[in-house]
Amino acid sequence: MTPRPTPLSPTRRRLAAAVAGATLLLAGCSAPNLEEDAPAEDPGTEVDGGAVGPDTRVNDDVSLLQVQLAYPDDGVHEVGEEAPLYVAVSNTGGDPVTVTDISGPDFSGVRVETAEGQGLPLTVDAQDTLYVGAEGPPSVTLLGLGQELRSSQSIPVTFTFAEAGEVTVDVMVSAEEDPATSFDFPNDDPDQDPTEDTPTPSPTS
Repeated sequence: MTPRPTPLSPTRRRLAAAVAGATLLLAGCSAPNLEEDAPAEDPGTEVDGGAVGPDTRVNDDVSLLQVQLAYPDDGVHEVGEEAPLYVAVSNTGGDPVTVTDISGPDFSGVRVETAEGQGLPLTVDAQDTLYVGAEGPPSVTLLGLGQELRSSQSIPVTFTFAEAGEVTVDVMVSAEEDPATSFDFPNDDPDQDPTEDTPTPSPTS
């Protein structure tokens, strides 16, 4: 006669469940395709945990910092609508650099407003940072969106530099109703020296 297994007490059952859960968690952490490590390169991809603009190095001297699109007032950027772009362009080199074009497959063009008027290029002086979307000019708006975008979704945007070529950034829609709160943009001095206070990504809650 086969002996019947002794039933586990409630305490032992809870302990066994906890051990099994911990084992699954450790197995998940060692998996090669963690969601948090997966690149968000597909247009329209939703990024868990909200959007914080990525920092992208263009070359040894030039970086794009905290690139984001404005949060949509009604919760969604509809097809054909506009979306303000926020970015800081940091230049720690000894020569000026120039943004000559901003383009992408999911919008029809850009509107650029500067202190001198409208249109590109945007020039970043040596040892300086240009804050696009800070208080006052310059500002950049993506026109004619080709797809619907909600908070934490993204589209690729290509920045072309006369001196450094092209770099494409997967730009996410801000998770903040006031995108400026996701940036360390200065409110009083948009042309401050980046060597004094280079902006860094702000943590999300």
